[in-house]
Amino acid sequence: MKIVILDGYALNPGDLSYEPLRQFGELTVYDRTDTVEEAIARIGHSEIVLVNKLPVTEQLLSACPGIRLICVQATGYNVVDTAAARALGIPVTNVPSYGTNAVAQYTFALLLELCHQVGLHDRAVHEGQWVHSPVFSFWLTPQMELAGKTMGIIGLGRIGMATAKLAEAFGMDVLAYTRTEKEGIRCVPLDTLLERADVISLHCPLLPETNQLICRETIGKM
Repeated sequence: MKIVILDGYALNPGDLSYEPLRQFGELTVYDRTDTVEEAIARIGHSEIVLVNKLPVTEQLLSACPGIRLICVQATGYNVVDTAAARALGIPVTNVPSYGTNAVAQYTFALLLELCHQVGLHDRAVHEGQWVHSPVFSFWLTPQMELAGKTMGIIGLGRIGMATAKLAEAFGMDVLAYTRTEKEGIRCVPLDTLLERADVISLHCPLLPETNQLICRETIGKM
């Protein structure tokens, strides 16, 4: 069985190993694949195709009739034309749990940067701005505490739930808008969330109904 990884660097810049996959067949790894034509040539007669961000189009699938399985090395699988794969009887898999904690943590890294701009103040202190400040309480931007603020989460999948737990740990009230309600989280209509939330974080898949969910109209309700 032939296995090909078309954009291996996206997941593994060198700190991981794809070697365990060799037990399942003949493995070829490409760090990057930039075009559909290049992808078709590299897939050849391979039966298992692993991708991360490379689009798997109907054109590609039609040109590679040997494909028996497509593995997306990420949570989102919108890079694959799933309708075309389904029509050809090709299963598509993803990895729904691999980045749950990392993405939730990064959400708060971004939020805390907005609250405090630690990097900006670190540079200012090292440049001597605090030492030469006429007052001890030195800041360049307004500082914001999260405790008591309301976090609005759109999408309560694994990442949305992990983000909600972090928000609660910071003393925030949590509202959610989601297709499937979860116990312990107050779910409200989207308009209510937009009106009440101090912070809104999106953790929903890219679907026709979520595409451009945040737009002039919804921003106007915030």
